Amino acid sequence: MAATFKYIISILFLNLIMKGSCYCNLNNINIGTTRSGRQIQGKPEWNVVVKNNCNCTQSQIRLNCKGFQTLENVSPSILSVQGDICLLINGNPLNPFTTVSFSYVWDLPFAFIPSTSHTTCS
Repeated sequence: MAATFKYIISILFLNLIMKGSCYCNLNNINIGTTRSGRQIQGKPEWNVVVKNNCNCTQSQIRLNCKGFQTLENVSPSILSVQGDICLLINGNPLNPFTTVSFSYVWDLPFAFIPSTSHTTCS
């Protein structure tokens, strides 16, 4: 009986560990903006790197981009502006610990903030 109890507890414990190790949220999407050093039409160019800092894939990543402006077009396959929301890489998966980058041109850096994503753990 004691061996059965230990077996059940071990399975439950491992199940909790496995679920906990695949938990991602918007805090796992890190966005960094740096100045490239280039100027276009007198305005600085900014490089943005979005990284999925989780061991699970995140897709349908949407960023709050209310007020975002640029003089240089960003490829819509990377950042699709839809009103106040921007869809990253057409909603395609951003694999664990990978990045996607783009550049834009404007006076000041823009604070992109993740608003939603869908997490898939294998």
